[in-house]
Amino acid sequence: MSLVATSPLSAQQATNTLNGHTGAVDSVAFSPDGKTLASGSYDGTIKLWDVATGKEQATLKGHTDNVDSLAFAPDGKTLASGSYDGTIKLWDLATGKEQATLEGHTGELWNVALSPNGKTLASGGGRLVSGEVKVWDVATGKERATLKGDTTVVTRVAFSPDGKTLASGSLDHTIKLWDMATGKEQATLKGHTDRVDSVAYSPDGKTLASGSDDRTIKLWDVTTGNHADR
Repeated sequence: MSLVATSPLSAQQATNTLNGHTGAVDSVAFSPDGKTLASGSYDGTIKLWDVATGKEQATLKGHTDNVDSLAFAPDGKTLASGSYDGTIKLWDLATGKEQATLEGHTGELWNVALSPNGKTLASGGGRLVSGEVKVWDVATGKERATLKGDTTVVTRVAFSPDGKTLASGSLDHTIKLWDMATGKEQATLKGHTDRVDSVAYSPDGKTLASGSDDRTIKLWDVTTGNHADR
């Protein structure tokens, strides 16, 4: 039986359309207070928008290729961006200036994530990368560790709410859970039949959701590694 939405939401239209990029928009992220929206584009720029007015506040330039991933620090003062140019940039949002460029990946950056306390950044992805997740110290811009275990490209990374565990999805259809204190692999979650494109923790940290090109969403009990399909 198929269900057709009949609520007013199905007929609603966009409340605002923000124009300004000259290339496809590949990533968007809200600031923690919800007042600013950041957008990353194939034009290599990041734009900051005032959500209330829809006005462009600033354009951040520095990347030389598609900006594929954005993440705000919990205090809203710093924005991290990952690009196909293989770099991560940290931006001071008060000034719009680039704070640091983190280099170490040898291919396209597909995802960046900041820990809940904003002190650690994780990055993954790249067509030339052999399944590496890199962990960075935000304050110094130095690489802390490289987590190896996947056999193919890492597509998405996400921190648990307590910051103790990192989940990484991969082209090899699996998800790995990493202990951030030791850098050791805790578990490999298997069940998808195609690449894993997204991972997200529930607020209580007990459940991990994953989305895949196999057209399913799986909900995982991270304490047991068991999953349910959706």
